[in-house]
Amino acid sequence: MYQGVNASEGIGIGTVMVAVDPDLTFEPREVSDTAAEKERYQAALAVFCEKTQAQADHMKVAVGENEAEIMAGHIILAQDPGMTDAICGAIDGGACAEQALVDASTMFENMFLSMDDEMFRLRAADIADIRTGILAELLGVEVVDLSVLPENTVVVVHDLTPSMTATIDKEHVAGIVTETGGRTSHSAIIARALEIPAVLSVANSCSALRNGMTVIVDGSKGVVIAEPEDSVMADYQAKAQAFAEEKAALEAFRGQETVTADGIKKILACNIGSPEDVANALEHDAEAIGLFRSEFLFMDAAELPSEEEQFQAYRKVASALKGAPVIIRTLDVGGDKEIPYLHMEKEENPFMGFRAVRYCLENADQYKVQLRALLRAGAFGDVKIMIPLVTCVEEVRAVKALVEECKAELEAEGFQYDANIEVGVMMETPAASLVADKLAEEADFFSIGTNDLIGYTMCADRGNDHISNLYQVYYPSVLRSIKNIIENGVKAGIMVGMCGEAAADKQLLDIFLSMGIDELSVSSGYVLSVREMIRESKLNPLSEEYKI
Repeated sequence: MYQGVNASEGIGIGTVMVAVDPDLTFEPREVSDTAAEKERYQAALAVFCEKTQAQADHMKVAVGENEAEIMAGHIILAQDPGMTDAICGAIDGGACAEQALVDASTMFENMFLSMDDEMFRLRAADIADIRTGILAELLGVEVVDLSVLPENTVVVVHDLTPSMTATIDKEHVAGIVTETGGRTSHSAIIARALEIPAVLSVANSCSALRNGMTVIVDGSKGVVIAEPEDSVMADYQAKAQAFAEEKAALEAFRGQETVTADGIKKILACNIGSPEDVANALEHDAEAIGLFRSEFLFMDAAELPSEEEQFQAYRKVASALKGAPVIIRTLDVGGDKEIPYLHMEKEENPFMGFRAVRYCLENADQYKVQLRALLRAGAFGDVKIMIPLVTCVEEVRAVKALVEECKAELEAEGFQYDANIEVGVMMETPAASLVADKLAEEADFFSIGTNDLIGYTMCADRGNDHISNLYQVYYPSVLRSIKNIIENGVKAGIMVGMCGEAAADKQLLDIFLSMGIDELSVSSGYVLSVREMIRESKLNPLSEEYKI
């Protein structure tokens, strides 16, 4: 038995096929005709982009538009001026195209790997995937092809890249096993979209699991069983059948009201990172957007997005929701989220430093561009502004003052805007939880960001395996913070939501509901299962055994 990360739920039973990475070795050499070498690189880049676009088109039909955007994003990254300028600069210095590509892409890859936030660490995997694709074109090497596979194949690979999964023969894949990746990696995202059981980060699986082996992939528990005994096989076949029946039963909750068994209405929302994610959220029957991470608009741009660009992005989401709430987090920059063109200074301890609302308030002119865009988008739907990394009441008051300035400007300029837009707080610091009563007097709503709240409360880096035991929502200190936030929000009569991973935690949902949570914002794939749990829950006061 091999243990890994439970990335995509379900039971897969099949025969191993180890997908071997292509040989991309080369001998570095100096070039004298730099113009010809740059032309050679541009030709390889063009072919890569053409193939990637074809993969994106295929994925759009086979999987969905949201997942296809991952491949489309590869083209944008590959053509990024920062990347191409670095490569061409290295070629001008005498490096061959292969070496220039490896050096420049590795630099960008390491930059993203240094970030702690999983959403940004994904970029590192994208860069590595792009490097493989372009390098293969330069060397004339074929990459792994998963488009034609025998029935009931369990794909075992070092890293299942987006380019591999773009053409994967999903009808014949029973399961996926990788040596790298976590629950928020693109491998996991696509595996869940394809509804293929997957276990990631299984150490040495490419050598331990051999071609032709029969294996069980338990994507729910993160377990891989090689050459199972008959009794184990029979047990898992029954589990697979039961899982399929449970999944089919969830469809009964599509279109159902999100209401507890004793008749209390709740809001079931989705977290998104771009306007393109809205379609997937609605497809999975989300009732609202509980967290729109606006920083991705800034990350995907070569310069600060204009008011009009931001407005169009926010309006697209607001219009798609047709009056349902859309909570948009203002720029959450700094810490692990670097945006090069902002030229932020390196800090010894960036997570405790000049970031998020602190940066925004110090750069009020930039911040007002975003606030104006949000106010204008509010005329097209129920847009709400959420402030990240709040630690004191003064920060909320300062943001609200800027919002009022923006309203006056828009009024004078004749723009439509939401004069009654709500301004809320992302409750993700111990400081905020301790003054939740005071913040509730200023804020229109709370949304609990459990991911950072856990990290800051437990002093535990979520990316550090040595202390992963501490990065858990179940510790009393974390749960007490959550309880204090919810109770003070309820007391003040404001909406209290949760947008961290804990919002879909089956073991805690009843407790959060009993505390008085109003809204839960989850990944799209969890909407129906969370709705089922809510509809089966009764809002009884916490029993003594669950007193925190």
